[in-house]
Amino acid sequence: MKYLYLLLSATLATILFASCAGNKDLQEKAPADMGTAYFTTQGEIIKLYIPVTSIQTNRVSLTEVYFRNRKAALTSSADMPGVYMATFETGKPDMIMSSDPKEEYGNKMPQKTDKLDFELKDDEAILIFTQNSKVKYYKLTGVKERV
Repeated sequence: MKYLYLLLSATLATILFASCAGNKDLQEKAPADMGTAYFTTQGEIIKLYIPVTSIQTNRVSLTEVYFRNRKAALTSSADMPGVYMATFETGKPDMIMSSDPKEEYGNKMPQKTDKLDFELKDDEAILIFTQNSKVKYYKLTGVKERV
């Protein structure tokens, strides 16, 4: 009886943890009608562009993206309507080091590299979006560099 209780408890715990981990499953269907994502490199800055032809903004919100082990917020581009953009800094920023803390005030926090639950190639990104108040993930493939 004791072993049966232990076995049932372990099974229940496994089911509960598996269902929580399922929240990070990739969605098969894109949250919006999208074109092919691309990126540009300017020195130590990578800008990722995601063209969106149509999106239901009342239900879907594109929030963040993982690309090359970095995470950045997505913003709607003011210059290019219908394009979402994320900026990644790949180099180390210039830091002001001083004994006076007031002089170090303008230093920016470095962008940390995040450990992902997903295996990504260099031409893949993970789009994080909310749909009906639930966080979901979608894999973008074929992300090419434009010069």
